[in-house]
Amino acid sequence: MSRRGSPYAPPRWLRNPHVQSVLGSSPMRRRRGARLLAASAAETTGHVVDGGDGIRLHGLHSHLPGREAGGLALLLHGWEGSAESSYMRLTATRLLQRGFDVFRLNFRDHGDSHHLNEDLFHSNRIEEVVHAALDVRRRFLPGGDDGNLPMVAAGYSLGGNFALRLALRAPAAGLPLARVAAVCPVLDPARTMLQMERGFPLYMHYFERKWRDSLLRKRKLFPQQHDFDDATLKLRMRELTDWLVQRHTDFGSLDQYFDGYTIARERLATLDVPADLLMSEDDPVIPVSDFLALELPPAAHLEIARWGGHCAFLQNARLESYAEAWVADRLAAVLPGAAPARGAAA
Repeated sequence: MSRRGSPYAPPRWLRNPHVQSVLGSSPMRRRRGARLLAASAAETTGHVVDGGDGIRLHGLHSHLPGREAGGLALLLHGWEGSAESSYMRLTATRLLQRGFDVFRLNFRDHGDSHHLNEDLFHSNRIEEVVHAALDVRRRFLPGGDDGNLPMVAAGYSLGGNFALRLALRAPAAGLPLARVAAVCPVLDPARTMLQMERGFPLYMHYFERKWRDSLLRKRKLFPQQHDFDDATLKLRMRELTDWLVQRHTDFGSLDQYFDGYTIARERLATLDVPADLLMSEDDPVIPVSDFLALELPPAAHLEIARWGGHCAFLQNARLESYAEAWVADRLAAVLPGAAPARGAAA
């Protein structure tokens, strides 16, 4: 493993982590993402992919007409984000420019996919994402499974956690991932929960509101399956998560559930797929100390920036992000004839 500092240095007015985090998911960024992806001239189409065992997941495939792509990039969003989140569109635009086709996958119950499956989303549903990645490769990688072009993956926040767990499972699943990148990935969900409970309340309120809205949609679609009452929806994050664990998973406790998807400490030590991780010291949601205790293999590279907030890393008044360029730069290193990613070991 290599651990290094970061060249990212925003102007002084962008060095507050809350300013970074709020602007990073602001309507201005969403409009910018939609505008730049449209200006790329990419054709984007929606698809339902196979998650195994009858599970259906939705995603968006983008490619540039008349161009032979050099590979396929799978993008994974954060919790209660979607394939249409600003960072997903903006990263897709960067990757299209670098020569990839891009598939932006919605997790179960994210975006407009609540109707596709009766059971609720939870963060241990990694196997359906592995199965979906195999289907995406078969259907959308130029040349399919018989081709020699690379497939890569990247994710933000919880999506970064999923991307790294996908990489851990890829060899056994027969998924030839060439590289993964993760921006502010959730490493230890138990510590992340504590960080949000003790920190600035804006983030906890934001995620609670988004999750309640999602559960309301699910109840309306499947009232016989999901008959929870309004009192349940008023529970705080920890209590609502415990309710989910007890009613909708096979885990016996909240601690066991969190342990099921943690990738902290030594959990990534056996990773065979080359990986890049980007984190900020001032992330208000995920403790940076978790990254300092990581045990990573030689093919993994960790970059820690002084600033950046949670998954933002904004650079200027145009709200351009270092993180989106960073993802494209790292993943493009696998393309034929590409130089090694900047700052990575040769």
